[in-house]
Amino acid sequence: MSFIADKVVMDGLTYDDVLLIPAYSEVLPKTVELSTKFSRNIELKIPFVTAAMDTVTEAQMAIAIAREGGIGVIHKNMS
Repeated sequence: MSFIADKVVMDGLTYDDVLLIPAYSEVLPKTVELSTKFSRNIELKIPFVTAAMDTVTEAQMAIAIAREGGIGVIHKNMS
């Protein structure tokens, strides 16, 4: 793991611990790479995984997230 990843995992940082300061950047939005590995065999285009809760992810949400490149985990009561 990188230093930043180690710090987040080991120290348990939350949103209250991080401050993003606006600044000039040479990075263009279209050049940003968001893909990541969900597992050894599953790659996501965007790092979004929805919760397996009946109030969060049903078929419509799972399909919408998948179309954008993420993954929706459906809850156990889905029929």
